[in-house]
Amino acid sequence: MEQNAKNAVKLGINGFGRIGKLTVWHHVGRGHFDELVVNIGRQAGISLSDIAHYIERDSTYGNLQMYLHGYQSTAVIRDINETDGSMIINGVKVTFLRSYRNPRDLRWKDHNVKVVVDTTGQFLDPTQSADQPGGSLRGHLEAGAEKAIASAPFKIKDKGRPMPDDAVTTVMGINDNAYDPRRHKLISNASCTTTCLAHMMKPLIQAFGPKKILSASMATVHAATGTQAVLDRLPKAGATDLRKTRSIMNNIILTSTGAASALRLVIPEMEQIGFIAESVRIPTATGSLIILVVNLQEELFGGAIRREMINGIYRQTAQDDPRGYLIYSDKQNVSADIIGLPRAAAIIEGHETHTRTADVTIDLAKVPGLDKAILGSLTESVIKIPVTQTVIYGWYDNEMGSYVNMLGDRTVSIAEHLK
Repeated sequence: MEQNAKNAVKLGINGFGRIGKLTVWHHVGRGHFDELVVNIGRQAGISLSDIAHYIERDSTYGNLQMYLHGYQSTAVIRDINETDGSMIINGVKVTFLRSYRNPRDLRWKDHNVKVVVDTTGQFLDPTQSADQPGGSLRGHLEAGAEKAIASAPFKIKDKGRPMPDDAVTTVMGINDNAYDPRRHKLISNASCTTTCLAHMMKPLIQAFGPKKILSASMATVHAATGTQAVLDRLPKAGATDLRKTRSIMNNIILTSTGAASALRLVIPEMEQIGFIAESVRIPTATGSLIILVVNLQEELFGGAIRREMINGIYRQTAQDDPRGYLIYSDKQNVSADIIGLPRAAAIIEGHETHTRTADVTIDLAKVPGLDKAILGSLTESVIKIPVTQTVIYGWYDNEMGSYVNMLGDRTVSIAEHLK
C-alpha cells in the first residue's frame, strides 16, 4: 500500500477560493488524479468538517453530490481524518495543508506532487526568483514540483524584463501546442475572458486574415469576483481605482481587463490588429458576456460580408472542434443558461450577430508618409473604402463551466507528459 501511494498520480492545488474550490470539484469528478493535495495556508473553521462543509455546498452550482451524480445521489464526502488532514471526496483522497503560504515552503516533494495549480492570483510574475519576499510562482519548483500552472495571466512587474524561456501562456484549443514539456516549467492558463475572446477572434483571423481586420474592440460584461466588495469600504493606502471598493451588489462598475495583452501571447496575429478591451462588472454570481466589434475591409469584388457569413464561420468552426470548446447557438440565451456548461470557452449567440457596411472616406493628401510622386499621379486624392462593422456576442461561464473545466484539461495534458 505504501508503494502504491508513493507512485499515485497526485495534483497540488495552492489556494482555496472560487477557482481552487471548483478545481477540486472538477478533479474529484474527473478522477484522473489519485490524490489531491490542497494548500489553504491557514486554519479554517474549527475542524476539518468545516472545510468539508465549504466543499460540498456552493451558492452558484448547488450541492457537490448533485452536481456530480444528479438528484438521486448520496453524500460523496466521507472518511474525514483530522489527524492527517484528509478526506475522501467521490473516491479521491484530498489532503489539506494549513501551515504555510509561501510556495517554497510547501514541501510538494514530500507529498510526491509534480504538478501544482496555483489559484491564489498572488504569484503571477514568472521572472521572480523562488526566494522573492512574500513568495513567487517559481517557489513551487523549489518546493519539489516540476510544473506550476497559474490560473491567471502572467504579470511582469518590471516591464523591461522579457518573458523567461521556461514560461508560456496557453489557451486550450488555441495554442496549447505551444507548451513544450522539455522547456516550460511555468504555465499561465490565461484568464476566463482571454479564453473566450481567443475562441471568438481566431475563427475570424483564419477566415479573413489579420490584414483584412482593420480594428477590433471588446467589452466584457463580467460577473462579480471574490476581490470585489459586498458593501462599500474604505480604499487601502495608495489605491487609485475607487470603484473597486464600491458594493458589487448595488452597482454596475467600470473596470479594466488585461485580455488584450494576454490575447497577443496566444494569438500572435493580434499584433497586426488595433485592439481595445474594456470591462464592466455586474451584480451576478457567474455567467459573463463578450461583445466583440470588428471592422473588416470589404473586397471590391466577391461576396459581401454579412451576418450569414459571420455566423457560418462560427457554425463551421464549432462543428470542426473535436473538443467542443466553441459552441454556436441560434437560441435566445440569457446568462443563467450557460452556467456550468462543460468546456464551453465561448457560446456564440448567433441570433444577435449584426453587420453594417459603409464607405470610409480617406483624403490621401493627409495620409502621413505617402510618396508625393504617387499622390501627384492620382486624378483624385479622396478615395472611399467599403468597411463592414460586425458585432458578435459570446457567452462564457467565468467560473466552473468554461474556465475551471478548461484549466482541468490543461492540467491533465501537462501531467500526462510527465509519465
